[in-house]
Amino acid sequence: MKAVVIYNSKTGFTKQYAQWISAEVKCDCVSLEGVERISLKDYDTVVFGSWFHAGRIQKLSWLFEQLKKDMSKNYIVFAVGASPSDYPEVKTAMERNIPKNSVIKSFYLPGGLNYDKLGITARIMLKIYSTMLKRSKDSTPEQIKAGEMMSKSYDISDRKYIIPIVRCIFSFNSDNRA
Repeated sequence: MKAVVIYNSKTGFTKQYAQWISAEVKCDCVSLEGVERISLKDYDTVVFGSWFHAGRIQKLSWLFEQLKKDMSKNYIVFAVGASPSDYPEVKTAMERNIPKNSVIKSFYLPGGLNYDKLGITARIMLKIYSTMLKRSKDSTPEQIKAGEMMSKSYDISDRKYIIPIVRCIFSFNSDNRA
């Protein structure tokens, strides 16, 4: 089995997860910006990681293009978001991006927010949204908690969240798919 982890990261959380997965599996790790320097033909398993923005996994279309070119590979997607993994909207957002019946295995990993690495527009929008969640009379306790979290930088990433992905990568080898 030869795997590669390709990541698209804005604030560093996705990159960190990609590096952790790569180190655990002992495989190559490449930024999406540098992916043209490798040949995907050399790999049996392609792991693609990116971040959520407005309910969409960024640059996911790149992976769908690869799938159209070569269906014989094992494909895994991990999406990193600012919400804890047990946040109710996470499952719905993941299913909107990767349907349940897809050949792509998908995983959500909680990351965080780093206001220092966001543009001014994103910072302002997040501040407005977090204030709205905290102050709305219709907000649920979970939404109020999310609003409090989003009002400042935080990091809820943890190496433990990569375990299911690593197991999935190794299962491809044991299933004789790779």
